[in-house]
Amino acid sequence: QRIGLQLRATLENITRLRAEGEDFRWYLKLKCGNCGEVSEKWQYLRLMDSAPLKGGRGSATMVQKCKLCSRESSIDILSQTIKPYNPVDFQPQAGFAAEGAESGTPFNDINLLEKDWNDYDEKTKESVGIYEVTHKFVKC
Repeated sequence: QRIGLQLRATLENITRLRAEGEDFRWYLKLKCGNCGEVSEKWQYLRLMDSAPLKGGRGSATMVQKCKLCSRESSIDILSQTIKPYNPVDFQPQAGFAAEGAESGTPFNDINLLEKDWNDYDEKTKESVGIYEVTHKFVKC
């Protein structure tokens, strides 16, 4: 099952907001595809991570056993997996990057944990910001 994560935000004098690098941490809450147990803590996935699937069936970004039913499940950022965990919540944190809309000034390591971020673009003498960040999951 493929699930897409869509972010929405109001951008002020800023463009090309993106998750930067293979070490970007996608913080999610996951639900077991077998028993429906939802993780209590935020867990993160990174493109750089890989774990072997049971029985030599390749690898996935994350492979773990459910604490309730002990079913081994996996989730993969890039490809479909067997018995995937389903993301039920997402928390943006650090590691986003963007650029000044007019100036191209780079803004790195933007933290969206508070769902709002602002700074000042010295080149254009304007404030820049990302506000009202929301998200939703969609089936792809």
